[in-house]
Amino acid sequence: MAEVYPWQEGLWSQLAGRPRHAHAYLLHGPAGIGKRAMAERLMAFLLCQSPDGLQACGRCKACMLLSAGTHPDAFVLEPEEADKAIRVDQVRELVGFVVQTAQLGGRKVILLEPAEAMNLNAANALLKSLEEPSGDTVLLLISHQPSRLLPTIKSRCVLQACPLPSESQSLTWLGAALPGSSPEERHELLVLAGGSPLSAKRLEEQSVRQQRADVVDGVKKLLKQQVGASQLAEGWNAVSLILLFDWFSEWAQLMLRYQLTRDEAGLGLADMRKVVQYLADKAPQHKVLAMQDWLLQQRQKVLGKANLNRVLLLEALLVQWASLPGPG
Repeated sequence: MAEVYPWQEGLWSQLAGRPRHAHAYLLHGPAGIGKRAMAERLMAFLLCQSPDGLQACGRCKACMLLSAGTHPDAFVLEPEEADKAIRVDQVRELVGFVVQTAQLGGRKVILLEPAEAMNLNAANALLKSLEEPSGDTVLLLISHQPSRLLPTIKSRCVLQACPLPSESQSLTWLGAALPGSSPEERHELLVLAGGSPLSAKRLEEQSVRQQRADVVDGVKKLLKQQVGASQLAEGWNAVSLILLFDWFSEWAQLMLRYQLTRDEAGLGLADMRKVVQYLADKAPQHKVLAMQDWLLQQRQKVLGKANLNRVLLLEALLVQWASLPGPG
């Protein structure tokens, strides 16, 4: 059974308590807030032969088969490799499942994550099944970036926003999930994860706080001319490109905010606060704006899986970053 997160209880009562279920739901919201767990919990409830109130019983044949991963009327569709596209032939297999008769005589349930991973052909292949699913079939689509979905996909689903937990809920949950961490460490993780507690836990498991500490130390040495851009670029192999571009984009944004407001409370996490303030004071605003535009363009290329030379890209980033102070 999927973990139940406290911030989902209201949404769960709303979903499970529906007198009649839609043929397709699109569960959307930021990554790392438990949408997959919600979808798995709903799948179990919809397939259960003897629901216990608003919960799957966990004891019937359907629940036992689902728990074992062998339920014949459950279908899970994901990219075959992490961060790859969902291909059209995978969706065609799903379409074949939709037209079959339910083997246990109840519903068929499909879970697809992430929906935005479908390429154009795959998304178009899914449309008819979304519009007119065969028999008593429910499709559960999960999206972290619904803006990337075709309007025709979204229009065929019941759109269900999933709540981002409050900071106190997230920190309480992280306290139980990471008992060896300090309150300060949990707060830093939550900020780095954009408020998503599951992502914060994953960042800790991936040693991202240590990676960030190494990056921050490198940036400070770069600005003091104690290390070169090439050396730094080659030394950051363990850090994901998307994380690096997220951090540098955030720092550029904080600089722009400080230049406009002079609000020292808005300088971000303590590890880069003085650096951000220094650069905001020393860099002309047009250079910071140009840097931010470049960072966002390159970030889109990284997200789009463009074939990039990692070291050369990071060298270009660092050379521009080091040139921010002073006229230009």
